[in-house]
Amino acid sequence: MQANGAAAAAGSGQEPAAGGGSPCQTAQNGESSSADMSHSNGLLTGSLNNSNNLAINNNGLPGTAASSSAEQQGLKKKKRLSQADEDVIRLIGQHLHGLGLNQTVDLLMQESGCRLEHPSATKFRNHVMEGEWDKAENDLNELKSLVHSPHAVMACRPPSGVSSNEHSSVPCATADVIRRMKFLLLQQKYLEYLEDGKVLEALQVLRCELTPLKYNTERIHVLSGYLMCSHAEDLRAKAEWEGKGTASRSKLLDKLQTYLPPSVMLPPRRLQTLLRQAVELQRDRCLYHNTKLDNSLDSVSLLIDHVCSRKQFPCFTQQVLTEHCNEVWFCKFSNDGTKLATGSKDTTVIVWQVDPDTHQLKLLKTLEGHAYGVSYLAWSPDDNYLVACGPDDCSELWLWNVQTGELRTKMSQSHEDSLTSVAWNPDGKRFVTGGQRGQFYQCDLDGNLLDSWEGVRVQCLWCLNDGKTVLASDTHQRIRGYNFEDLTDRNIVQEDHPIMSFTISRNGRLALLNVATQGVHLWDLQDRVLVRKYQGVTQGFYTIHSCFGGHNEDFIASGSEDHKVYVWHKRSELPIAELTGHTRTVNCVSWNPQIPSLMASASDDGTVRIWGPAPYVDNQEFEEECSRMDS
Repeated sequence: MQANGAAAAAGSGQEPAAGGGSPCQTAQNGESSSADMSHSNGLLTGSLNNSNNLAINNNGLPGTAASSSAEQQGLKKKKRLSQADEDVIRLIGQHLHGLGLNQTVDLLMQESGCRLEHPSATKFRNHVMEGEWDKAENDLNELKSLVHSPHAVMACRPPSGVSSNEHSSVPCATADVIRRMKFLLLQQKYLEYLEDGKVLEALQVLRCELTPLKYNTERIHVLSGYLMCSHAEDLRAKAEWEGKGTASRSKLLDKLQTYLPPSVMLPPRRLQTLLRQAVELQRDRCLYHNTKLDNSLDSVSLLIDHVCSRKQFPCFTQQVLTEHCNEVWFCKFSNDGTKLATGSKDTTVIVWQVDPDTHQLKLLKTLEGHAYGVSYLAWSPDDNYLVACGPDDCSELWLWNVQTGELRTKMSQSHEDSLTSVAWNPDGKRFVTGGQRGQFYQCDLDGNLLDSWEGVRVQCLWCLNDGKTVLASDTHQRIRGYNFEDLTDRNIVQEDHPIMSFTISRNGRLALLNVATQGVHLWDLQDRVLVRKYQGVTQGFYTIHSCFGGHNEDFIASGSEDHKVYVWHKRSELPIAELTGHTRTVNCVSWNPQIPSLMASASDDGTVRIWGPAPYVDNQEFEEECSRMDS
């Protein structure tokens, strides 16, 4: 932080000079304040008129007359504080003041020779909090020189709670800064008059003070509409305002502070902000952090660095499901996380129930009757239906009612079709399906054909959240976006090798591709750029399905032809875990969208493995295994 505060004029009461004076000042640089207004650290706490034997020492701070001289000599001999030390002292002082430990703040400021904020800022703060609007407006004239300081060049960034119409993001001249601050003050004054029922006074502020500023006329029109509010509650609701008092004035101060350099007035709750940023940074850098983010500092210890153990991550086999009697080609958790569907070469779909407490899975239903193996499954948005597709030579598609276990629709447009992929429209009333023989259909729940797109050899499909765009990977090593409403299409992703499968992140921004002979690639769909190539996985020409997972979808998991499951942090190309246990190619991995510590993988070995955190056992063999995996 730059030492860009302006010093107060030397003991004469004249206007402070603009410049780069440090917040740690001595009396030569002049700091004196009214004892009946300000606390010695520059913040209002109450009257000091009755303090016994108080004298102002050379830091402009109160001390006893007997000790003043000795303190002056002691401070002169002290080593000058660095700018970083001064900043830390001010941050600590601000935090202690917020806790009401004002005497402690006095002692800290007195001993260090620092001040929390410029005296003009203190006076301005006190007048705003007391609702003395005329005095606060006059204070802006004193603050003008501090804003104009060459060390205090400000960019007009929108403060919290101020719309982009009220606030631009371009550098502001001093006069413009003061005008914006004055507008915020008068707006609060106007609203408080209205709440008090002083309509004529409020109208006077609107016409004679706010309007002549010629600033944000759109906002002034909105403010004028509040004159029609019938009562105070109506005003507070329409203005989205807390009402007259400490809460709204504190928010006003937070907005006003954004126009002042930090050497003049510290940003509100600055120490808490820095600590929160530090905690968030540690969480972001933690490879295994997989729990819900809590922005409260009370939820963490500030005494140690944040570290998540691998033992808390879904790296350990919880169950091995062996009910399928042939290769398992696909697995997918339901959107609500309560069920898992698995499809196999044995022509069956098994639906498993997830126990909400133990996270153990048990067989719920077996859906039979498919003429071919089941290579792809898609849950409807409400999880009531499940669509099953087969391999390349399959021309049929099955739509199951999961609740009843009954087949609602078996769709086949032609025996020459190949329906190998499917995706649900977000409305849950339509789905798209297609295959590599050039079929690309949109159908309703009864299998009726709504639309078709000719000549598209589809490998994999996905419907975006806009309800209009369908993404399809094709035999030209690309992903294109198709709009069934206006019949337009456009290229989005172009690879150099066949795209075997892909999936889209929950927010629709990222695409995760399994590319033949290349592995797993991450694309940004908005910028249309390749973000990252993940290392480790073995991907030939088998169709392998990867997934996003974990809290905030911070992780990526994929099967592999080397019989392993690979897990990466989204920002790291190297795997953070290689999960062993399967004995043949792992075809698909699915991460539970509601239980971040639960993952499933399907393999050609005929099993489905359920992965979770380390079991809570205490034996040497287990600890040795954990140590081996961590290394």
